[in-house]
Amino acid sequence: MYLRLIMLNSFKLFKSDQAGSNGILKTNVCYFVILHRQGKVHSRSVSLPVKCHNTKKKQNKHHQRAVTSHCFYLLILEKHKQQWKRGQIQYLNGRDQRKDPRNACTFQQRMERIMTLFQLCLVAFSISVTSGQDNVCFRPQLGDNIEMSGFQRFYSPGDEIALSCKQGYTPVLGPRTIVCIASGEWTTTKFLCIPKRCPYPDQLSNGELDYEDTGYQSKINYTCNEGYTLIGANTAECLANGTWSTSVPECKPVTCGLAPIPQFGMIIYDRKISGNTTEYSDKGTYKCLPPHVVIGNPRAECTASGTWTKTPECRVVTCPRPGNIDRGYVSSNDHRDYDYGETVKYGCNGDYVLEGSLEIVCQQNGKWSEKPSCKAPCSIAITRGRILYKGRKIWIGDLSPNRVLHKDIVSVYCRDKARNCGYAVPTQCIDGILKIPDCFEHPGATEYNFHSTSLPSEITQC
Repeated sequence: MYLRLIMLNSFKLFKSDQAGSNGILKTNVCYFVILHRQGKVHSRSVSLPVKCHNTKKKQNKHHQRAVTSHCFYLLILEKHKQQWKRGQIQYLNGRDQRKDPRNACTFQQRMERIMTLFQLCLVAFSISVTSGQDNVCFRPQLGDNIEMSGFQRFYSPGDEIALSCKQGYTPVLGPRTIVCIASGEWTTTKFLCIPKRCPYPDQLSNGELDYEDTGYQSKINYTCNEGYTLIGANTAECLANGTWSTSVPECKPVTCGLAPIPQFGMIIYDRKISGNTTEYSDKGTYKCLPPHVVIGNPRAECTASGTWTKTPECRVVTCPRPGNIDRGYVSSNDHRDYDYGETVKYGCNGDYVLEGSLEIVCQQNGKWSEKPSCKAPCSIAITRGRILYKGRKIWIGDLSPNRVLHKDIVSVYCRDKARNCGYAVPTQCIDGILKIPDCFEHPGATEYNFHSTSLPSEITQC
């Protein structure tokens, strides 16, 4: 709808009862016409006091009552029509008022005052709408998410407006209808609409969801973990009907072909593979046909880029015949080169003890693993006394031969003179060396020969 304000016959000032001594017209009426787009016509009149100086009344056959003024001059003929032409006023009936010597104002001043009066009438019109017994209600100011029935600027007491929520919103507070009351106010404007909510989305397997809310027009962003590809839409929006615009997508693993096989080699997958497709994080182990050996990492994996890790090589690797070790021997007498993975055994002579691995293996670098060594036994540097060996008390003369093996533990007895009690002190044989503790004292020959009960090994133990 659009509004157009029209002054009937430009302006009409008529039927003024009288002018007071101060020159104020008691009643002056402005007429307005409001044109609707549909062609309907509504009119409104406004009473407006207008002040003029030296107001005079004049009656003639052309005028019911006219007004002239020294400050502004406006003569409107009710029974005459007027025409605007090239900035001048020309009357079709009646005489041209510009030629009347009684008019003190110039034509330009008249036109300016006509526009001033027009503005005053607009103000009066606004005042008349909002005051007095004819109070009306203005169109209420409600939330952005609220819709109102009809579209009027002014409402009369008793008029109703039906309220509803816009698409995607639902009412939670206030009545669905409001009424204009005589005071020019609405019964209430506390009508609230909130966004409709969509259900919380399902979890995305092997992926993540990013969202802050599930209300109308909220969005969800979907992303997949490394090594997975998103199948479906990567975003979803909450629609006005409370559902998501798209279903939850899938995160499917990146696919690789079968792992490449080196010459003279094979791969054994960690899981059963069907067809010619493998998936992200699938793994396998490379093996080579003898006498070839895997050169490189024998483990392989399908990566997030859709390719397998670097493929190793299969080469022939040999090791030379291993040599002997000190105080020991090698079990094989073959005078040849050994293939990768072959083993040989070592042993030690007499009471020597083998320290290290019994076997050595030919490695993929063409070298043998570390050889073992043979460690010497130890003699016990005690001529008289008693020892604790392998859980038994033994007189040193009864130990034949007088030696213990590498890493064997022997305890000798010492005396606590302050408390007159005995105690055992352990010592260990390390590759032919066994240290006797400083607290040990050799007993006399008589005490030892008769196994005296006063020896540290025989008295009460501390």
